[in-house]
Amino acid sequence: MSERKDLILDQVRRYHHEQRDEAPFVPGETEIWPSGAVLDGDDRAALVEAALDMRIAAGSLSRRFESRFARWFGARKAHLTNSGSSANLLSVTALTSPLLEDRLHPGDEVVTVAAGFPTTLNPIIQNGLVPVFVDVELRTYNTTADRVARAIGPKTRAIVLAHTLGNPCESTEIAELAREHGLYFVEDNCDAVGSTYDGRLTGTFGDLSTVSFYPAHHLTMGEGGCVLTSDLRLARIVESLRDWGRDCWCEPGENNRCLKRFQYQMGNLPDGYDHKYIFSHVGYNLKATDLQAALGLSQLARVDDFNAARRRSWRRLREGLDGLPHVILPEATPRSDPSWFGFVITVDTEAPFGRRELVRFLEERKIGTRLLFAGNLTRQPAYSDQRYRVAEDLTNSDIITQQSFWVGVYPGLTDDMLDFVVSSVTEFVKNHS
Repeated sequence: MSERKDLILDQVRRYHHEQRDEAPFVPGETEIWPSGAVLDGDDRAALVEAALDMRIAAGSLSRRFESRFARWFGARKAHLTNSGSSANLLSVTALTSPLLEDRLHPGDEVVTVAAGFPTTLNPIIQNGLVPVFVDVELRTYNTTADRVARAIGPKTRAIVLAHTLGNPCESTEIAELAREHGLYFVEDNCDAVGSTYDGRLTGTFGDLSTVSFYPAHHLTMGEGGCVLTSDLRLARIVESLRDWGRDCWCEPGENNRCLKRFQYQMGNLPDGYDHKYIFSHVGYNLKATDLQAALGLSQLARVDDFNAARRRSWRRLREGLDGLPHVILPEATPRSDPSWFGFVITVDTEAPFGRRELVRFLEERKIGTRLLFAGNLTRQPAYSDQRYRVAEDLTNSDIITQQSFWVGVYPGLTDDMLDFVVSSVTEFVKNHS
Protein backbone atom coordinates (compact mmCIF):
# COMPACT_ATOMS: atom_id res chain seq x y z
CA MET A 1 0.00 0.00 0.00
CA SER A 2 2.83 2.40 0.86
CA GLU A 3 4.52 1.74 -2.48
CA ARG A 4 1.28 2.42 -4.31
CA LYS A 5 0.83 5.71 -2.46
CA ASP A 6 4.41 6.74 -3.24
CA LEU A 7 3.76 6.02 -6.91
CA ILE A 8 0.59 8.12 -6.88
CA LEU A 9 2.31 11.03 -5.18
CA ASP A 10 5.21 10.89 -7.63
CA GLN A 11 2.69 11.07 -10.47
CA VAL A 12 0.98 14.01 -8.78
CA ARG A 13 4.25 15.93 -8.63
CA ARG A 14 4.91 15.21 -12.31
CA TYR A 15 1.37 16.28 -13.14
CA HIS A 16 1.94 19.56 -11.29
CA HIS A 17 5.10 20.20 -13.28
CA GLU A 18 3.27 19.49 -16.54
CA GLN A 19 0.48 21.93 -15.62
CA ARG A 20 2.77 24.86 -14.86
CA ASP A 21 2.10 27.91 -16.95
CA GLU A 22 5.51 29.02 -18.16
CA ALA A 23 4.28 31.55 -20.70
CA PRO A 24 6.60 34.57 -20.86
CA PHE A 25 5.59 37.81 -19.20
CA VAL A 26 4.08 40.26 -21.68
CA PRO A 27 3.86 43.83 -20.31
CA GLY A 28 0.32 45.14 -20.42
CA GLU A 29 -1.14 41.73 -21.27
CA THR A 30 -0.05 39.40 -18.47
CA GLU A 31 -1.99 39.90 -15.24
CA ILE A 32 0.11 41.20 -12.34
CA TRP A 33 -1.90 40.18 -9.31
CA PRO A 34 -1.58 42.12 -6.05
CA SER A 35 -1.59 38.86 -4.06
CA GLY A 36 -1.86 35.15 -4.52
CA ALA A 37 -0.75 31.72 -3.41
CA VAL A 38 2.53 30.21 -4.59
CA LEU A 39 2.00 26.46 -4.79
CA ASP A 40 4.40 23.75 -5.88
CA GLY A 41 4.32 20.02 -6.52
CA ASP A 42 4.88 19.19 -2.86
CA ASP A 43 1.83 21.26 -1.94
CA ARG A 44 -0.31 19.38 -4.46
CA ALA A 45 1.07 16.04 -3.25
CA ALA A 46 0.39 16.96 0.39
CA LEU A 47 -3.27 17.62 -0.42
CA VAL A 48 -3.60 14.40 -2.39
CA GLU A 49 -1.93 12.35 0.35
CA ALA A 50 -4.32 13.75 2.95
CA ALA A 51 -7.22 12.93 0.64
CA LEU A 52 -5.95 9.37 0.10
CA ASP A 53 -5.84 8.96 3.87
CA MET A 54 -9.35 10.47 4.12
CA ARG A 55 -8.20 13.25 6.46
CA ILE A 56 -11.50 15.06 6.17
CA ALA A 57 -11.78 16.51 9.70
CA ALA A 58 -9.42 18.03 12.24
CA GLY A 59 -7.00 15.37 13.45
CA SER A 60 -3.34 14.45 13.67
CA LEU A 61 -2.19 16.73 10.85
CA SER A 62 -3.94 19.70 12.43
CA ARG A 63 -2.22 18.98 15.74
CA ARG A 64 1.13 18.57 13.99
CA PHE A 65 0.73 21.92 12.26
CA GLU A 66 -0.28 23.61 15.52
CA SER A 67 2.81 22.24 17.24
CA ARG A 68 5.23 23.26 14.48
CA PHE A 69 3.67 26.68 13.98
CA ALA A 70 3.74 27.45 17.71
CA ARG A 71 7.39 26.35 17.83
CA TRP A 72 8.24 28.58 14.84
CA PHE A 73 6.85 31.57 16.76
CA GLY A 74 8.22 30.48 20.11
CA ALA A 75 4.67 30.39 21.49
CA ARG A 76 3.34 27.75 23.84
CA LYS A 77 0.06 27.12 22.02
CA ALA A 78 -1.42 27.49 18.55
CA HIS A 79 -5.03 26.71 17.68
CA LEU A 80 -5.93 26.20 14.04
CA THR A 81 -9.17 27.80 12.87
CA ASN A 82 -11.22 28.00 9.68
CA SER A 83 -10.12 31.60 8.92
CA GLY A 84 -8.10 34.53 10.20
CA SER A 85 -11.36 36.39 10.81
CA SER A 86 -12.50 33.54 13.07
CA ALA A 87 -9.15 33.70 14.83
CA ASN A 88 -9.81 37.38 15.58
CA LEU A 89 -13.30 36.54 16.83
CA LEU A 90 -11.93 33.83 19.12
CA SER A 91 -9.19 36.07 20.50
CA VAL A 92 -11.45 38.94 21.47
CA THR A 93 -14.24 36.65 22.68
CA ALA A 94 -11.75 34.81 24.89
CA LEU A 95 -11.20 38.04 26.83
CA THR A 96 -14.90 37.99 27.82
CA SER A 97 -14.75 34.44 29.25
CA PRO A 98 -16.36 33.89 32.67
CA LEU A 99 -13.26 31.88 33.55
CA LEU A 100 -11.27 35.15 33.71
CA GLU A 101 -11.47 37.21 36.87
CA ASP A 102 -10.50 40.29 34.85
CA ARG A 103 -12.81 39.52 31.93
CA LEU A 104 -14.14 42.17 29.58
CA HIS A 105 -17.80 43.12 29.86
CA PRO A 106 -20.20 44.78 27.40
CA GLY A 107 -19.53 48.51 27.38
CA ASP A 108 -15.80 48.17 28.04
CA GLU A 109 -13.62 50.06 25.59
CA VAL A 110 -11.04 48.64 23.20
CA VAL A 111 -8.52 50.85 21.41
CA THR A 112 -8.06 50.11 17.71
CA VAL A 113 -7.29 52.00 14.50
CA ALA A 114 -9.85 53.60 12.23
CA ALA A 115 -8.04 52.62 9.01
CA GLY A 116 -7.99 48.86 8.70
CA PHE A 117 -9.77 45.65 7.82
CA PRO A 118 -13.31 45.06 9.14
CA THR A 119 -12.66 41.75 10.86
CA THR A 120 -10.09 43.34 13.16
CA LEU A 121 -12.89 45.59 14.35
CA ASN A 122 -15.95 43.34 14.11
CA PRO A 123 -15.23 41.04 17.09
CA ILE A 124 -15.08 44.10 19.34
CA ILE A 125 -18.59 45.09 18.28
CA GLN A 126 -19.87 41.52 18.22
CA ASN A 127 -18.93 41.14 21.89
CA GLY A 128 -20.74 44.32 22.93
CA LEU A 129 -17.49 46.21 23.48
CA VAL A 130 -16.92 49.80 22.39
CA PRO A 131 -14.20 50.55 19.82
CA VAL A 132 -12.07 53.60 20.47
CA PHE A 133 -10.64 54.76 17.17
CA VAL A 134 -7.19 56.30 16.78
CA ASP A 135 -5.57 57.65 13.65
CA VAL A 136 -2.52 56.24 11.88
CA GLU A 137 0.64 57.70 10.41
CA LEU A 138 1.08 58.16 6.70
CA ARG A 139 4.05 56.21 5.30
CA THR A 140 3.94 53.47 8.00
CA TYR A 141 0.10 53.25 8.02
CA ASN A 142 0.21 52.22 11.68
CA THR A 143 -0.77 54.08 14.79
CA THR A 144 1.80 54.93 17.45
CA ALA A 145 2.16 54.20 21.15
CA ASP A 146 1.61 57.90 21.86
CA ARG A 147 -1.70 57.91 20.00
CA VAL A 148 -2.81 54.78 21.85
CA ALA A 149 -1.79 56.27 25.20
CA ARG A 150 -3.88 59.39 24.58
CA ALA A 151 -6.90 57.22 23.73
CA ILE A 152 -6.88 55.23 26.98
CA GLY A 153 -9.72 56.23 29.29
CA PRO A 154 -11.30 54.92 32.51
CA LYS A 155 -13.32 52.30 30.61
CA THR A 156 -10.48 51.05 28.41
CA ARG A 157 -9.70 47.37 28.92
CA ALA A 158 -7.87 46.20 25.79
CA ILE A 159 -5.88 47.15 22.69
CA VAL A 160 -6.45 45.36 19.38
CA LEU A 161 -4.12 46.31 16.53
CA ALA A 162 -3.08 44.89 13.17
CA HIS A 163 0.40 45.24 11.68
CA THR A 164 -0.68 47.04 8.52
CA LEU A 165 0.35 45.26 5.31
CA GLY A 166 3.11 43.49 7.23
CA ASN A 167 4.62 46.68 8.69
CA PRO A 168 4.93 46.25 12.48
CA CYS A 169 3.35 48.74 14.82
CA GLU A 170 5.43 49.97 17.77
CA SER A 171 4.99 46.61 19.40
CA THR A 172 7.41 46.88 22.33
CA GLU A 173 6.04 50.24 23.42
CA ILE A 174 2.41 49.25 23.00
CA ALA A 175 2.90 45.98 24.89
CA GLU A 176 4.53 47.95 27.72
CA LEU A 177 1.67 50.45 27.66
CA ALA A 178 -0.79 47.58 27.99
CA ARG A 179 1.08 46.19 31.00
CA GLU A 180 1.25 49.60 32.69
CA HIS A 181 -2.51 50.08 32.38
CA GLY A 182 -3.56 46.48 33.00
CA LEU A 183 -4.93 46.06 29.47
CA TYR A 184 -5.07 43.03 27.23
CA PHE A 185 -3.19 43.34 23.93
CA VAL A 186 -4.30 41.38 20.86
CA GLU A 187 -2.11 41.43 17.71
CA ASP A 188 -3.79 40.89 14.39
CA ASN A 189 -0.73 39.39 12.71
CA CYS A 190 -2.60 38.14 9.64
CA ASP A 191 -0.57 40.26 7.21
CA ALA A 192 2.76 40.05 9.02
CA VAL A 193 4.02 36.50 9.47
CA GLY A 194 7.81 36.79 9.62
CA SER A 195 7.92 40.54 10.38
CA THR A 196 10.06 41.62 13.31
CA TYR A 197 10.19 44.57 15.68
CA ASP A 198 13.22 45.07 17.93
CA GLY A 199 14.48 41.79 16.49
CA ARG A 200 11.44 39.88 17.74
CA LEU A 201 8.70 38.31 15.64
CA THR A 202 5.41 40.15 15.52
CA GLY A 203 2.70 37.98 16.97
CA THR A 204 4.74 37.42 20.14
CA PHE A 205 4.11 40.76 21.88
CA GLY A 206 0.43 40.43 22.70
CA ASP A 207 -1.54 38.23 25.05
CA LEU A 208 -2.99 36.67 21.90
CA SER A 209 -2.16 36.95 18.22
CA THR A 210 -3.85 35.82 15.03
CA VAL A 211 -2.81 34.62 11.57
CA SER A 212 -4.69 34.09 8.31
CA PHE A 213 -3.99 31.37 5.74
CA TYR A 214 -6.19 32.77 2.99
CA PRO A 215 -4.42 32.54 -0.42
CA ALA A 216 -3.39 36.21 -0.29
CA HIS A 217 -1.34 35.71 2.86
CA HIS A 218 2.22 34.63 3.65
CA LEU A 219 1.24 30.96 3.94
CA THR A 220 -1.93 29.43 2.61
CA MET A 221 -4.25 26.56 3.40
CA GLY A 222 -6.85 27.84 0.94
CA GLU A 223 -8.87 29.01 3.91
CA GLY A 224 -7.78 28.90 7.52
CA GLY A 225 -6.33 30.84 10.41
CA CYS A 226 -4.67 30.42 13.78
CA VAL A 227 -4.64 31.84 17.30
CA LEU A 228 -1.32 31.88 19.14
CA THR A 229 -0.63 32.51 22.81
CA SER A 230 1.79 31.59 25.56
CA ASP A 231 -0.89 32.10 28.25
CA LEU A 232 -2.21 28.59 28.92
CA ARG A 233 -5.31 30.00 30.57
CA LEU A 234 -6.23 31.91 27.41
CA ALA A 235 -5.26 28.95 25.22
CA ARG A 236 -7.72 26.74 27.05
CA ILE A 237 -10.49 29.30 26.59
CA VAL A 238 -9.75 29.70 22.87
CA GLU A 239 -9.88 25.94 22.41
CA SER A 240 -13.22 25.70 24.19
CA LEU A 241 -14.73 28.55 22.17
CA ARG A 242 -13.46 27.08 18.91
CA ASP A 243 -14.77 23.60 19.76
CA TRP A 244 -18.48 24.30 20.38
CA GLY A 245 -17.83 25.83 23.81
CA ARG A 246 -17.26 22.45 25.39
CA ASP A 247 -15.41 22.07 28.69
CA CYS A 248 -13.80 18.79 27.68
CA TRP A 249 -10.31 18.89 26.21
CA CYS A 250 -10.14 15.38 24.73
CA GLU A 251 -8.83 15.26 21.17
CA PRO A 252 -11.08 13.71 18.51
CA GLY A 253 -11.15 9.96 19.10
CA GLU A 254 -10.21 10.30 22.78
CA ASN A 255 -12.71 9.55 25.50
CA ASN A 256 -11.19 10.15 28.93
CA ARG A 257 -7.97 12.15 28.92
CA CYS A 258 -8.74 13.69 32.32
CA LEU A 259 -9.47 10.23 33.79
CA LYS A 260 -12.66 11.51 35.44
CA ARG A 261 -15.08 11.80 32.55
CA PHE A 262 -18.11 10.83 34.66
CA GLN A 263 -17.07 12.55 37.90
CA TYR A 264 -17.88 16.20 37.16
CA GLN A 265 -20.63 18.37 38.57
CA MET A 266 -20.88 21.74 36.84
CA GLY A 267 -23.66 24.31 36.61
CA ASN A 268 -27.05 22.77 37.37
CA LEU A 269 -26.26 19.49 35.65
CA PRO A 270 -26.64 16.14 37.43
CA ASP A 271 -23.58 14.87 39.26
CA GLY A 272 -21.45 12.71 36.94
CA TYR A 273 -22.80 14.22 33.70
CA ASP A 274 -20.58 13.15 30.78
CA HIS A 275 -17.79 15.75 30.57
CA LYS A 276 -17.71 15.42 26.78
CA TYR A 277 -21.09 17.16 26.78
CA ILE A 278 -20.54 19.86 29.37
CA PHE A 279 -20.32 23.34 27.84
CA SER A 280 -18.57 26.16 29.72
CA HIS A 281 -18.77 28.79 26.95
CA VAL A 282 -21.22 29.98 24.33
CA GLY A 283 -18.97 28.74 21.57
CA TYR A 284 -18.72 27.90 17.90
CA ASN A 285 -17.35 25.24 15.58
CA LEU A 286 -14.47 27.11 13.95
CA LYS A 287 -12.05 24.23 13.38
CA ALA A 288 -10.10 23.60 10.19
CA THR A 289 -9.48 20.21 8.59
CA ASP A 290 -6.48 17.95 8.11
CA LEU A 291 -6.69 18.61 4.37
CA GLN A 292 -5.98 22.26 5.10
CA ALA A 293 -3.31 21.41 7.67
CA ALA A 294 -1.53 19.16 5.14
CA LEU A 295 -1.17 22.10 2.78
CA GLY A 296 -0.14 24.34 5.68
CA LEU A 297 2.63 21.96 6.72
CA SER A 298 3.97 21.90 3.17
CA GLN A 299 3.86 25.69 2.92
CA LEU A 300 5.49 26.17 6.34
CA ALA A 301 8.62 24.45 5.04
CA ARG A 302 9.11 27.42 2.67
CA VAL A 303 8.05 30.29 4.90
CA ASP A 304 11.54 31.80 5.15
CA ASP A 305 11.89 31.79 1.35
CA PHE A 306 8.47 33.41 0.97
CA ASN A 307 9.37 36.14 3.45
CA ALA A 308 12.71 36.84 1.74
CA ALA A 309 10.94 37.18 -1.62
CA ARG A 310 8.43 39.66 -0.19
CA ARG A 311 11.22 41.80 1.21
CA ARG A 312 13.12 41.77 -2.09
CA SER A 313 10.04 42.74 -4.07
CA TRP A 314 9.18 45.61 -1.74
CA ARG A 315 12.74 46.97 -1.92
CA ARG A 316 12.72 46.79 -5.73
CA LEU A 317 9.54 48.87 -5.88
CA ARG A 318 10.74 51.32 -3.23
CA GLU A 319 14.11 51.92 -4.91
CA GLY A 320 12.52 52.15 -8.35
CA LEU A 321 9.99 54.79 -7.30
CA ASP A 322 12.22 56.74 -4.92
CA GLY A 323 12.12 60.48 -5.56
CA LEU A 324 9.01 60.40 -7.76
CA PRO A 325 6.95 63.57 -7.20
CA HIS A 326 3.31 63.73 -6.08
CA VAL A 327 3.27 60.31 -4.43
CA ILE A 328 3.97 59.36 -0.81
CA LEU A 329 5.95 56.12 -0.62
CA PRO A 330 5.79 53.70 2.32
CA GLU A 331 8.41 53.36 5.04
CA ALA A 332 9.15 50.61 7.51
CA THR A 333 8.44 51.44 11.13
CA PRO A 334 11.77 52.34 12.80
CA ARG A 335 13.49 49.30 14.38
CA SER A 336 11.41 46.90 12.29
CA ASP A 337 12.05 44.46 9.47
CA PRO A 338 8.69 43.85 7.78
CA SER A 339 7.76 40.82 5.76
CA TRP A 340 5.58 42.94 3.52
CA PHE A 341 2.05 42.09 2.41
CA GLY A 342 1.79 44.96 -0.07
CA PHE A 343 3.34 48.22 -1.25
CA VAL A 344 1.25 51.30 -0.44
CA ILE A 345 1.18 54.39 -2.62
CA THR A 346 -0.61 57.52 -1.46
CA VAL A 347 -1.29 60.25 -3.98
CA ASP A 348 -0.39 63.60 -2.43
CA THR A 349 -3.43 65.78 -1.77
CA GLU A 350 -1.79 68.57 -3.81
CA ALA A 351 -1.04 66.34 -6.81
CA PRO A 352 -2.42 67.40 -10.24
CA PHE A 353 -4.11 64.00 -10.53
CA GLY A 354 -6.10 61.74 -8.24
CA ARG A 355 -5.92 58.15 -7.07
CA ARG A 356 -8.76 57.14 -9.36
CA GLU A 357 -6.88 58.21 -12.49
CA LEU A 358 -3.65 56.49 -11.48
CA VAL A 359 -5.43 53.27 -10.44
CA ARG A 360 -7.40 53.21 -13.71
CA PHE A 361 -4.17 53.62 -15.68
CA LEU A 362 -2.53 50.71 -13.84
CA GLU A 363 -5.55 48.45 -14.09
CA GLU A 364 -5.73 49.06 -17.84
CA ARG A 365 -2.16 47.73 -17.97
CA LYS A 366 -3.23 44.59 -16.09
CA ILE A 367 -1.51 45.76 -12.90
CA GLY A 368 -3.78 44.73 -10.04
CA THR A 369 -4.42 47.26 -7.30
CA ARG A 370 -6.26 47.20 -3.99
CA LEU A 371 -7.38 49.96 -1.64
CA LEU A 372 -6.03 50.03 1.90
CA PHE A 373 -8.93 47.82 2.94
CA ALA A 374 -11.93 49.72 4.30
CA GLY A 375 -10.19 53.06 4.66
CA ASN A 376 -11.69 55.02 7.54
CA LEU A 377 -14.04 52.44 9.03
CA THR A 378 -16.25 55.08 10.62
CA ARG A 379 -17.29 56.09 7.09
CA GLN A 380 -18.39 52.58 6.11
CA PRO A 381 -22.17 51.93 6.04
CA ALA A 382 -21.84 48.84 8.25
CA TYR A 383 -20.85 50.97 11.24
CA SER A 384 -23.14 53.97 10.85
CA ASP A 385 -25.39 52.84 13.70
CA GLN A 386 -22.70 51.26 15.88
CA ARG A 387 -21.51 52.66 19.17
CA TYR A 388 -17.89 53.84 19.20
CA ARG A 389 -15.64 56.63 20.46
CA VAL A 390 -13.25 58.64 18.31
CA ALA A 391 -10.21 59.51 20.38
CA GLU A 392 -8.80 62.13 18.01
CA ASP A 393 -9.31 63.54 14.57
CA LEU A 394 -8.90 60.93 11.86
CA THR A 395 -7.20 63.13 9.27
CA ASN A 396 -4.78 60.54 7.96
CA SER A 397 -7.43 57.83 7.91
CA ASP A 398 -9.51 60.12 5.68
CA ILE A 399 -6.53 60.76 3.42
CA ILE A 400 -6.05 57.00 3.08
CA THR A 401 -9.72 56.62 2.19
CA GLN A 402 -9.38 59.17 -0.60
CA GLN A 403 -5.80 58.81 -1.80
CA SER A 404 -4.16 55.44 -0.97
CA PHE A 405 -3.89 52.08 -2.73
CA TRP A 406 -1.42 49.23 -2.86
CA VAL A 407 0.20 46.89 -5.33
CA GLY A 408 1.60 43.43 -4.80
CA VAL A 409 4.92 42.09 -3.53
CA TYR A 410 3.99 38.43 -3.12
CA PRO A 411 6.49 35.71 -4.15
CA GLY A 412 4.72 34.94 -7.42
CA LEU A 413 5.85 38.23 -8.97
CA THR A 414 8.97 38.36 -11.13
CA ASP A 415 11.50 41.16 -11.44
CA ASP A 416 10.12 41.95 -14.90
CA MET A 417 6.64 42.38 -13.44
CA LEU A 418 7.87 44.61 -10.64
CA ASP A 419 9.90 46.72 -13.05
CA PHE A 420 6.81 47.15 -15.23
CA VAL A 421 4.89 48.41 -12.19
CA VAL A 422 7.68 50.92 -11.52
CA SER A 423 7.83 52.12 -15.11
CA SER A 424 4.05 52.40 -15.34
CA VAL A 425 3.66 54.48 -12.18
CA THR A 426 6.61 56.63 -13.26
CA GLU A 427 5.20 57.16 -16.74
CA PHE A 428 1.80 58.20 -15.43
CA VAL A 429 3.17 60.61 -12.84
CA LYS A 430 5.59 62.27 -15.25
CA ASN A 431 2.91 62.62 -17.94
CA HIS A 432 0.52 64.25 -15.47
CA SER A 433 2.95 66.57 -13.68
